[in-house]
Amino acid sequence: MQLRLDAADRLVELVEERRGPVVAEEAARRLFALRQAPVALARTLLAEVVDADARLAWSGDAVGLARPLGADLLLEDATYVVVDLETTGLRPGTSQICEIGAVKVCGFEIVESFETLVDPHMPLAASISALTGLTDQHLRGAPSAPAAVRSFLAFAGDAVLVAHNARFDLSFLDRETERLTGSRLAAPVVDTVPLARRLLAGRVPRASLGQLSYFFGTSVQPCHRALPDAQATAEVLLALIGLAQERGARTVADLVSLSATRTRRVFDKRHLAFGAPPRPGVYLFRDRNEQVLYVGRARDLRARLRSYFRSERQRPQVEAALGAVERIEWRVLGSELEAALEELRLIRELRPPANARIARPDRYVWLRKRGEGVVASPKPPSNSLLQGPIRSRRRAQLAARALHADELERPSLALPRVRRRLAELADVRRYEDAARLRDRLQALEQVCRELERLTRLRAVERCVVAPAAEPGHARAFFIAGGRVAAERTLPPGGGAHLEIEAGLAAARHALVSDTAFDLDELFLVGTFLRKPPAEVQIVPLDKDAILRAMARCQTPLVKKSKSGESEVRHRAAVSDTTEALF
Repeated sequence: MQLRLDAADRLVELVEERRGPVVAEEAARRLFALRQAPVALARTLLAEVVDADARLAWSGDAVGLARPLGADLLLEDATYVVVDLETTGLRPGTSQICEIGAVKVCGFEIVESFETLVDPHMPLAASISALTGLTDQHLRGAPSAPAAVRSFLAFAGDAVLVAHNARFDLSFLDRETERLTGSRLAAPVVDTVPLARRLLAGRVPRASLGQLSYFFGTSVQPCHRALPDAQATAEVLLALIGLAQERGARTVADLVSLSATRTRRVFDKRHLAFGAPPRPGVYLFRDRNEQVLYVGRARDLRARLRSYFRSERQRPQVEAALGAVERIEWRVLGSELEAALEELRLIRELRPPANARIARPDRYVWLRKRGEGVVASPKPPSNSLLQGPIRSRRRAQLAARALHADELERPSLALPRVRRRLAELADVRRYEDAARLRDRLQALEQVCRELERLTRLRAVERCVVAPAAEPGHARAFFIAGGRVAAERTLPPGGGAHLEIEAGLAAARHALVSDTAFDLDELFLVGTFLRKPPAEVQIVPLDKDAILRAMARCQTPLVKKSKSGESEVRHRAAVSDTTEALF
């Protein structure tokens, strides 16, 4: 099912890229990586994808974008189903529906209603019970989510769907509908939130359901229960339709257009991401002068780049880079680990203005003794006891003020003393002094955790083997001496032996070398050692172990099924390898 939905998204992207219908043979070749696809075979392969997605339609033997739903349906002739859900949380993947309420509007009158509780098969949080008044006892024995959604779909039929903040409600309904039918809801959707913002600009402070209900004087007041909220939304909808008709709206398509989220200007630049492959890599935003504005990494380049041109705004620096970007360059790599390391190095080399956190090893500081106290120093003398490096100078300075000189060897031993002093200051109501000491204590706790993690990472002697960008090759990262001592591409055949020997030699040299280690690079690798992706193999610095890991990297992972135990065993093996380290 998910593969078909992904294929539909890719097909829509291909049609947009070509700015018109795409012949079936080419679409099949692009989607299914075929060398040749006769028209009959292509139509057979694409039929399920096109027929299940309302955005796509056949145009002879070509696939194009479908005509907007409701293009010819007059507002007064349409049937609207206004729906509202109550859920156990905010995320469709982890939260469940616990109530569905809906009303049907025909001829601009409410003619029928639908209401059902739903058993979420999970306890309600206290905050949800307080908000809705529902309890676990109310929901026990209610229909399951699939049964309730099936009943709702039968009630709604092919009507226009309406919801207040439709993105939330439809995300839950789409998830259950995909499970039942294999496709998303295809009906036109009207969202009363952006519709109200567009039609009532400057007349209401907020577009909340409560505010709109008060503004229009609805007979039913919203109360965080599904049916009353749906009834209130229906009355709001009828008032908004009247305002929309005053602006010239005649059809459902006009209403949907008015209720659509305003498209950001950068949406017109989405063609810059066309052609990006669904593979790991790094990407660079360049302006018209080829200046690099931003560097990022992705496990899936296509999905990540497409996400920049949706309705959600990015953080200010990235939003500014999107406004100036004229070209996106991407570099395909073999794994997310390789992409992360490449991103770090490119940021340091190019210093893009939109990358908020630019790693600066020259700004690291160390804790060292000065008289009876401890200070944060950027250049510690080599003949004194010190702790570091620490990336945050401000955090190191606060932690230093909480330490005595005799505690520098093991800063964590100072924590009980500082906590006792903090309690004493609070007891005698010296709150300003306690607040300063609290900040120092928090900084010291963070520094202690960072130093402990650094100590563990500096002791790591491992080889991380991941797929390479070249088919049949593997990429080996030799970690020793507190850094990535070597990176080697392992080709199939006897050449891998030579590359492994070179990497092991570099690792042995790193263990005896006094070269400063790279803190940011080491912490980055540490995140992959602690929670490695499925394609990553972590093995000791041993030639035979690395060769075996290379062979496993060249074997595709098996998905979970009756024969899917191999992936589970692989993940468990990786966890066992790293458990001793972290």
